Amino acid sequence: MIPVSQLLLFAFAALLMVLVPGPNMIYLISRSVTQGRKAGYISLAGVACGFLFHITLVSFGLTAILMAVPYAYTVLKMTGSAYLLYLAWQTVKPGGKGLFDTNTQLEADKPLKLFSMGLFTNMLNPKVAVFYLSFFPQFIKPAYGSVLGQSFLLGLTQIAVSFTVNFLIISFAAGVTRWFSANPKWVRIQKWVMGGVFGGLALKMALDKGK
Repeated sequence: MIPVSQLLLFAFAALLMVLVPGPNMIYLISRSVTQGRKAGYISLAGVACGFLFHITLVSFGLTAILMAVPYAYTVLKMTGSAYLLYLAWQTVKPGGKGLFDTNTQLEADKPLKLFSMGLFTNMLNPKVAVFYLSFFPQFIKPAYGSVLGQSFLLGLTQIAVSFTVNFLIISFAAGVTRWFSANPKWVRIQKWVMGGVFGGLALKMALDKGK
């Protein structure tokens, strides 16, 4: 079983990931602001199901790769570190999107369409697949037991973190959006703090000695 300390570090990385503006975040906030919390919650349910789709594919794929290719762990570890550095740059680069810069001009949709759009927005989001492929190998070690079981444990942890954060954001989307719009300096602070943490995680993972 994955040690608690490593699982907590992964949960922290997943927390940072969910706070980086992307298709899921933008869609959920936009729906919540324009159509209300209920629409946001329904959309979030679709997003959560999309995560399960990615987790299943990646978990079985990683199990096969790590058992068949001797240097796969090292390659995936360095890929994950490079991806973290990319996220750090995306977070702090000039003109980057803020956490609550969303489109608020959306038409009202029925529950089934809200769920479907949340599902497919996540299923077709390459950032999710890249996150799993880059991060899972940093925390999966054959010595901890079943690689498949560890993959699903990490995936369910990520879903729990993402669902909790997005649920809170949806619940307070309108008020928080107005607050950040009125206090742009905090948006800049948030960007640089997150960028620094991503850079630190990238260095840690790059220097990790291995399996």
